[in-house]
Amino acid sequence: MTSQIRSHASPLFRAGLRHWRAILSSALLIGAAACSPYRPVQKAEVSFALAGFKAHLADTSARWTMMNLLPPNTLTYRMQNGQPVLLYADPIACGCVYMGDKTAYAAYKTNHPIDAAQEQRMTAEINQHPSWDWSVWDSTADVDVVNGLRPGPSHVFY
Repeated sequence: MTSQIRSHASPLFRAGLRHWRAILSSALLIGAAACSPYRPVQKAEVSFALAGFKAHLADTSARWTMMNLLPPNTLTYRMQNGQPVLLYADPIACGCVYMGDKTAYAAYKTNHPIDAAQEQRMTAEINQHPSWDWSVWDSTADVDVVNGLRPGPSHVFY
């Protein structure tokens, strides 16, 4: 009788062990993803999107060059038509620049307080890289405009 119980329990035990291996390996993968070095960047991107910032892909060489003029994963701004446009460059996770106006910035600040020293750093950073070409971010820019072969129209991008 005992041998019959063992013979019936053995396949069930093995199936249960396989089940637990799958659960354990899934838990390890989830744990490793939670410790990802990209996690803070992904969290920031969600915060910017919820605040009203729009992602603009750096999908041309000119846009990639402009994105790399910005400090990576740091909120900064550039002036357009006398108004600040807040920018957040993410060259690794999305290869894009998040752009937002004053309203989006105010919404972002409600959940992410920014002190005076950080705002001073944002202003100082704009003086390090004064040349910013808005024409390369125009969604209707053709290849010649994006590559800088001829000037493009000026639009608001946030």
